[in-house]
Amino acid sequence: MLELLTDPHVWAALVTLTVLEIVLGIDNIIFISILVGRLPEEKKKLARQIGLSLALIFRIALLMMLTWIMGLTSPIFDVFGNAVSWRDLILIGGGLFLIAKGVHEIHAEVEGKYEDGEHVPSVVVASFGWTIVQLIVIDLVFSLDSIITAIGMAEHIEVMVAAVVIAMGVMYVASGPVSGFVNRHPTTKMLALAFLLLIGVALVADGFQFHIPRGYIYFAMAFAAAVEAFNIVALRKRRRAPPAGRA
Repeated sequence: MLELLTDPHVWAALVTLTVLEIVLGIDNIIFISILVGRLPEEKKKLARQIGLSLALIFRIALLMMLTWIMGLTSPIFDVFGNAVSWRDLILIGGGLFLIAKGVHEIHAEVEGKYEDGEHVPSVVVASFGWTIVQLIVIDLVFSLDSIITAIGMAEHIEVMVAAVVIAMGVMYVASGPVSGFVNRHPTTKMLALAFLLLIGVALVADGFQFHIPRGYIYFAMAFAAAVEAFNIVALRKRRRAPPAGRA
């Protein structure tokens, strides 16, 4: 154990894997933000804590079952000459779940009621238990993808566990501000839902052996988020500007 602490290669692997796990965790934070947004105010924080705690538990538990995880990548049957594994089926199922959830939430936002000429998104208070069930399902999918990536990046399980714990700590700190920001700005919520669709499509594509480089996806998300940030700043300035004709 002591030799790991003095090995520069181990520290380099820890830093690299931690950053990667944080980037991969962005998907999880977005999904949690969308789900808890439907809960009563007093239950939102508890739901975020449960969701992130489950994500951490699942990731560490999966790391402790490396042999089983690697077995999930073994082909179980062929479809048109393409081998399909349990991992592929889980990714396809999780991707379809994200797409269905994203479409449902976008429909709820678009079909909002109109009052006095203004659009008011329909507010549906979700069941706390059903929200937790959805968090469990998607945490399993994201955890599996994250841990398979970790296995390919590091050799020592201690490094993998440390990277996962650090990344989940960062996600816990960031989840509250992200959820609040999404809820305060309806346009960013629609953007986050579009991200869910994009991630869902990427997971389904991975399940069918068509890998979309994650760099392209994250660049598209970052670019869209930057444009939205400019829109928010411009909107704030317009609201603060004095009406025309006033000094």
